[in-house]
Amino acid sequence: MTQWSNSHPAAAHPFTARSVLASALLGEDPPELPVAHLVHLAGLFGIGENRARVALSRMVASGEVTTDGSGRYRLAGRLLDRRARQAASLTGATAPWDGSWRLVVVVAPARSADQRAARRRRLAEARLAEQREGVWLRPDNLVLRPDPAEDPDLVAYAAVPGGDPTALAASLWDLPAWASRADALCAELAVHPPVGPDDLAPGFVLAASVVRHLVADPLLPAALLPAGWPGAELRSTYAAWDRRYRRVLRAWGRSVEPA
Repeated sequence: MTQWSNSHPAAAHPFTARSVLASALLGEDPPELPVAHLVHLAGLFGIGENRARVALSRMVASGEVTTDGSGRYRLAGRLLDRRARQAASLTGATAPWDGSWRLVVVVAPARSADQRAARRRRLAEARLAEQREGVWLRPDNLVLRPDPAEDPDLVAYAAVPGGDPTALAASLWDLPAWASRADALCAELAVHPPVGPDDLAPGFVLAASVVRHLVADPLLPAALLPAGWPGAELRSTYAAWDRRYRRVLRAWGRSVEPA
């Protein structure tokens, strides 16, 4: 059995009922699970059956999951959009780069703080970086999702920086910090291979940390990345680790679900 330190961040289980249920469904393909599996999984985090079922009901009411009444729940709405972003982050696929950038400028008048925060979140989710207030950009090597062109408050341009694009990228993203964290996560995955049910809860947290970090990868063209960039290594290491984790999870699921 893998030994997890009590001080290890993956041993703290910093999850609410909703986040456990959402993360469980986000990791499935298709993103659907029976309620018994979800309830038992929540129990690994000290979340009782009633709390788990209440959380599921609230997720249905908010449009985050659906159920057909047969006892199975499936992702919907914004959580499906989040799953698509995670899938793109796990593959790390990019398009060929010709040196051009996408420049997005906010042209709408001032709105409420909540609306401004939501817009900033959408632009960050599209992997754009803010150079100055209202001016966002990135190399044009991705299909942006969400597409800024669909927002009437934004205007998008094709641009070519006048200076060194490598220096520009380094000023927009903290690439050394991302690489350092990726190296640390690779080491954690190597130290904690999932081998049994006791590894499910801390492994769940470790997996969430890896996926969250990959979602934060700016997915820059190789020409703009520092030497030794660990993106591909983290993805391949996690893919192998996750296959093993899924085998343990499926075996455990069969043992707790009703016949």
